Amino acid sequence: MISKGCEQCAKGGKMVLFVYGYCDQRDCFYCPLGENRKNVRQVYANERAVESDADVVAEAERMDALGSSITGGEPQEALDKTCHYISLLKDEFGEDHHIHLYTGITGGRENMRRLAEAGLDEIRFHPPYEQWGDLHGTEWEDILYVAREEGMTPAFEIPGIRAETEFLDFLDEGAADFCNVNEFEMSDGNYRRMQEEGFELKEGHMSAVDGSREEILETMGDHERVYFCTSVFKDAAQHRRRLKRMARQIRREFDDVTDDGTLVYGKTWAPEERLRELGVPEEFYTVKSDHVELAWWLLEEMIESGDVDEGEIVEQYPTVDGTVVERTPLA
Repeated sequence: MISKGCEQCAKGGKMVLFVYGYCDQRDCFYCPLGENRKNVRQVYANERAVESDADVVAEAERMDALGSSITGGEPQEALDKTCHYISLLKDEFGEDHHIHLYTGITGGRENMRRLAEAGLDEIRFHPPYEQWGDLHGTEWEDILYVAREEGMTPAFEIPGIRAETEFLDFLDEGAADFCNVNEFEMSDGNYRRMQEEGFELKEGHMSAVDGSREEILETMGDHERVYFCTSVFKDAAQHRRRLKRMARQIRREFDDVTDDGTLVYGKTWAPEERLRELGVPEEFYTVKSDHVELAWWLLEEMIESGDVDEGEIVEQYPTVDGTVVERTPLA
């Protein structure tokens, strides 16, 4: 089973809203947060640093977001801020803008009530790894029912450290709607700690950890409400599709969108007057302060025919910072 939140994420339609970098779970050796996210109060919408509500709205519009995922750190530890952004997104984009939240604490009924009133659709719990297998009869069982009573969809989202059948029991008992298992990964933020715990990268992979995937799939993979999210899918599909949505949304008439979700265009230092002399339609170029951007294929033809002396083909991400991936000189 794939939840509505996962369905939108698979389409690249979820904006990731990082609301708070602090977390009281200090000893999670597998925490993937890097230094630019850990223990910070800065909010990020995707990779965009948020300075105002308008930044959040603009980023959602930039990617034509179908919904949003709220993450951290621990979003419940900044509950006022978290609820504010949930309400903001619902007010701006309507009830169909699906919002889910990741949390590593239970929070209690009052938190669940406030999150539901703000408009949260789905809450995904990540219990501490040390308690896996002993969650029944604890606050972790109680909070699933409380969240549902308050009108939200309760679920689990866990790293694929090992198989754990207790999560299947919660699904069969009707306490949780689904359980997402993310392929266990190493990142810049946890690589050293993971190695100290004895984990190693899978051969031929950039981030996937060796060893746990097969056992999890064998033990949990056949359950209809368990979804195993591979590292390849997250990197190659979700992220790429989000970039492609963004690129299609902001592309100019002359920009090409690649399969990787980047934008490709030409850049020349020839004056605009020269382009007019050559009869280039205005919709095929944009004048910048010290250069002109235009269709790359048109620039290539102009340089090959000697109409323009120099230029380059630029490939860049469609993000706010517009990071350039590659420059190819033409002369």
